[in-house]
Amino acid sequence: MTPHAQKPKPVSTTWRTPWSYSGAKGPEHWGGLDPQYAPCKDGKAQSPIDIGRTEKADLPRLRFEYHNGPLNVINNGYTALRVDYVDSGDFLIVGDQRYELTQFHFHRPSEETIHGRRYDMVLHLMHAARDGKVAGVAVLLNAGHANPTIEKLWQYMPKTAGTLQEIAGVEINPATLLPNDTAYYTYEGSQTAPPCSEGVTWFVMKTPMEISADAINAFAKLYPHDVRPLQPLNGRVVKEAQ
Repeated sequence: MTPHAQKPKPVSTTWRTPWSYSGAKGPEHWGGLDPQYAPCKDGKAQSPIDIGRTEKADLPRLRFEYHNGPLNVINNGYTALRVDYVDSGDFLIVGDQRYELTQFHFHRPSEETIHGRRYDMVLHLMHAARDGKVAGVAVLLNAGHANPTIEKLWQYMPKTAGTLQEIAGVEINPATLLPNDTAYYTYEGSQTAPPCSEGVTWFVMKTPMEISADAINAFAKLYPHDVRPLQPLNGRVVKEAQ
């Protein structure tokens, strides 16, 4: 499927009520900043989590129908680099469910931990199905060899919050940010930033990707810490693809 032409306006760039990763508007206060943010405080299926004990299961493999597409890059004030899509034509397919890619962004360090281990960064690729269901794919990133797509993206990282850059003539394929091995963990969680909406099915890739130390340092100069603290599991079961 050929990707649709990108519309110039990003999917979402603002929040009704400002929040922060620290201080008086930090994560422990999110739930009281705005009634829409109540799940941040009252939710029982919040993200991120530490993936420790898992239940092995016969799960469908993940299929990524990603293609080259135009670049809409934004610094939204909370992460230095987010790529937004409108009608991307790129899909995550899980069994009979199809989720369309809506945006991807980065956190440093990783929000998720595996058996208590935190990685240098994480990539979150967010998707939505026609019925409104949301799926997030987390790709853990470690310092190592440079990733050509990351290096290209970093050239266009906006330095000022709220700056949208439509990069004429530049295309990227998000598939180049994925590991070849698509084994994963999965659990039911939430958005990791306000409004912390639940009902997000998370797929955390078991195999990390590499990113150059220079790229990590460049990101850190703009946003040294854009990570929500780990949330309680509250009885949820994390399944592990066999």
